[in-house]
Amino acid sequence: MNEIAVFGGGCFWCTEAVFKSLKGVVSVLPGYAGGSTPNPTYDQVCAGITGHAEVIRIEYDPAQVTFRTLMTVFFATHDPTTVNRQGNDIGTQYRSIILYTTPAQKEEAEQFIKEVEGSTREGSHVVTDVEPLDLFYEAENYHKDYFARNPDQAYCNLIISPKVEKVQKEFAELLKNNHA
Repeated sequence: MNEIAVFGGGCFWCTEAVFKSLKGVVSVLPGYAGGSTPNPTYDQVCAGITGHAEVIRIEYDPAQVTFRTLMTVFFATHDPTTVNRQGNDIGTQYRSIILYTTPAQKEEAEQFIKEVEGSTREGSHVVTDVEPLDLFYEAENYHKDYFARNPDQAYCNLIISPKVEKVQKEFAELLKNNHA
């Protein structure tokens, strides 16, 4: 039976592109969660008025990829030590967050963060929020597969491509099309 993981680590265009290539990942949907505004729009979320973060909803097969492995990739591909910021993306909508869907995920996320805490750059404090997933709002269609559909766009070249390349290099054994 498949499970759901929900992560926010900056712009969802980046996180979606990173996780789509992993073995055991059935689907990745960009969306909004963690706030209070019902049915938020991208413009509302970007304005920082909804409380929601840009997140991805990952459906995965735990027999092929574990929640811990997904968290390892998540923490390796964003900065969990900056409050409400990923690079030039600034605001609560870009916060580092894990929205757990089971009590086991909550426990595993909290333990993982304790382990990561001591290994961060210069001992920086991990600020990733761990909260229960209340509601997930799917992003507008033009956000889905953004990187794949817009590979020549400047943001994709400058920001997303390096993250995808990092995953391809550091996590090659986890990729769907790895023939090693």
